[in-house]
Amino acid sequence: MEWLLPLAEAYTKEMSSPGPAYLAAIEAETLSLHPKAHMLCGPVVGRFLALLSSLKQPRYILEIGSFTGYSGLCLAEGLAPGGELHSIEARPAEAAIARRNFNQFMPQVSLHLHEGDAHEILKTLHHPWDLVFMDADKTGYAQYLEQLLPVLAKGALVIVDNTLFHGQVLQTPVSGKNAKAVQDFNQAIKTDPRWEVLLLSVRDGISLIRKKNNHGV
Repeated sequence: MEWLLPLAEAYTKEMSSPGPAYLAAIEAETLSLHPKAHMLCGPVVGRFLALLSSLKQPRYILEIGSFTGYSGLCLAEGLAPGGELHSIEARPAEAAIARRNFNQFMPQVSLHLHEGDAHEILKTLHHPWDLVFMDADKTGYAQYLEQLLPVLAKGALVIVDNTLFHGQVLQTPVSGKNAKAVQDFNQAIKTDPRWEVLLLSVRDGISLIRKKNNHGV
């Protein structure tokens, strides 16, 4: 389903500030070698993540879904001095690439790559997360958010990618396991009194979610 005009997407990239040169190198390598290169968040979303992180200056960043490390490096641009980024990747091959890119391009920053099932790894991480980026299995979004609620810092921002899921959530009826999961997630957080949410039509849809002050930490 061609739901976003390619010309509009190309224009947003052209009119946005470029990121560091190493991000272009990671993008080029991913596009040329990875069979699922479309999973890369890309330059516009990357700059969006970097800008939000730089504005927030988080002490602790959590990323669920590392892929090849592009988005994690974007998020890490805004880390407060002495801050930490923890990124979780389930697939060994992608985890190895992300770890290599973290070590090569930001060796001076505390970036931690955790390999395995995110639901289990989250049980072992106890930082008060200031900024979270979720770009992993769509059927896990709702549970990830539920697990995070008690450990989000005051004023924390959760960024969720692919919340338009290739435009499939706009179809009637919504079909496909992942599209249905995203649609259910979108509807659930909209009506959940614990969360404040804004869904933006950036690339494949990005939701900004904030815990209301009377819930969690």
